[in-house]
Amino acid sequence: MLRTQNCNDLNTSFVWQEVTLAGWVSNRRDHGWIIFIDLRDRYWLTQVVFDPNDNKEAWEIADSFRSEFVIQVTGKVRARPEGQANPNMNTWEIEVIITKATILSKSKTPPFELDNHGELANEEIRYKHRYIDLRRKKALDNVMFRSKFLNYTRNWFTARDFLDVQTPIFTVSSPEWARDFLIPSRLHPGKFYALPQAPQQYKQLLMVGWIDKYFQIAPCFRDEDPRADRHACEFYQIDCEMSFVEQSDIFAVVESYIFDTVKELSDKTIKFGKFMSMSYAEAMETYGSDKPDLRYEMKLVDVLDIFAKSTNEIFASIASDSVNNRIKAIKVTNGDNVFSKTQMKNFEDYVKRFGAKGLGYFQMKEDGLKWPLNKFFEESDLQEIVDRVELKEWDVVFFGAGDKDTVLGYMGKFRSHLADLLELKNKDELALAWITDFPMFEINDITWKVDFGHNPFSMPKWWIAAFEKENLLEVESVQYDLACNGFEILSGSIRNHDIAALVKAFEKVGRTEEEVKDKFGAMYEAFQYWVPPHGWFAIGMDRFMMILKDEDNIREVYAFPKSGKAQDMMMNAPAIVEDEQLKELHISVIDEE
Repeated sequence: MLRTQNCNDLNTSFVWQEVTLAGWVSNRRDHGWIIFIDLRDRYWLTQVVFDPNDNKEAWEIADSFRSEFVIQVTGKVRARPEGQANPNMNTWEIEVIITKATILSKSKTPPFELDNHGELANEEIRYKHRYIDLRRKKALDNVMFRSKFLNYTRNWFTARDFLDVQTPIFTVSSPEWARDFLIPSRLHPGKFYALPQAPQQYKQLLMVGWIDKYFQIAPCFRDEDPRADRHACEFYQIDCEMSFVEQSDIFAVVESYIFDTVKELSDKTIKFGKFMSMSYAEAMETYGSDKPDLRYEMKLVDVLDIFAKSTNEIFASIASDSVNNRIKAIKVTNGDNVFSKTQMKNFEDYVKRFGAKGLGYFQMKEDGLKWPLNKFFEESDLQEIVDRVELKEWDVVFFGAGDKDTVLGYMGKFRSHLADLLELKNKDELALAWITDFPMFEINDITWKVDFGHNPFSMPKWWIAAFEKENLLEVESVQYDLACNGFEILSGSIRNHDIAALVKAFEKVGRTEEEVKDKFGAMYEAFQYWVPPHGWFAIGMDRFMMILKDEDNIREVYAFPKSGKAQDMMMNAPAIVEDEQLKELHISVIDEE
């Protein structure tokens, strides 16, 4: 070994002992003849001192040290002089007086600062030189946390009799959630493998094969556009499937795991001391989101029936259709003293980005509710708004009106925007909520036909009889998500394990039994041989870690992340390949120009 100690182990118990350290030059300071070097390794910093009076040869070598040189030094540990201890270093009480020094490797000047002396470098520059970026304490801490998280998770599920089963990476393309990544077959020209969007069919087939409690830290591959909470190309989930379970059994396992994980690996607290629960419909109506952030209030309040009594034709028209339209209000406590008039008017520009035609607001003054359109309301109607929204003096209430989906969408985003401005999102809290009873079907926004809204293998509530409903959009499924601080960190469902019901579900979205056999042949055949009732959940591991580590971007919890443009900047991927490789795969590239 090149070192006998790391930069985290040394303390006053080592005083006057000789030690050998190896690491990187983090910082250099010359105080007259004395040279101070902050030596950095994975375990962090130790101050080493070169004094020509102790060893002139070592001092001369140290005089050539530059940032990020890799060095090995030997010397004696001493306690720092009184008043010179540095609590910003792990080894703050000691330093090492060097008697021998060696340069193991020289370094070019790094392309960006590593020790928080300057602004954080541009993401693409950092990812291009990720091997250097990982020397930053925060980046390294995230990698170390990920390792700890993975080990803890595997041990937790293994201790509870879950079998860790690896499923194939090369599989078949099937119609699920997103675009597949396809892999051409050299041995089977014209045919393709697909990278799994999730171990979807394999884990259900494990249930048929008597593996009643499966889990895996599963890599998932989806050709989706990246965003702050979604990594490009690949991501990882804690994937579980269980036989002979109901929804409550799934919830019990998840809650136990998350309570234990937060307690063991985080300083955060779980708000309310429990997991909340609400239906999809309730979440949308109350928070304008199917992943509501419950760390703060500001619920959406329904005032459509009050506006229905307005003499304003626009409001009256909207309010006349309570099925398809909504008028929702959001209260900001003491808003008159928080926002300027200009700022309140500019909020309209914000919601228009999400389809709003406008945004109204009332101000609660000493003499009641004030707004230019007061003339369209009776005093009793204005008082009803005050009572329902629970307004007090200086409060402001914003409201949006229009078709249901648009209003709920932009008012939910506006709620989150207001919470950011008011700094209501406490990062020390985790607000967890089960969202249940998702719609089984939705209208596809490309084909405008009925399609699966979530997962095609989910069980509908009321089983196969649910498919007899005249309006398929009213069919609810035994699907659930887990929301945490405004993010979806888990999805799951109780499975549709009856082959007849499964075929019926696909029939309702225009797919025949023959297509089910073709696309899901293994499952179709396996389900003929007795399949137990079963259910699943998958925790978005990367997203959960992002929340626990207070990162604003999911890419920061990967050792080697893709950029925001879905590129591996370090390896220069994706890249053009040789024509010979394409010929072997029977592929030709079409020049779109």
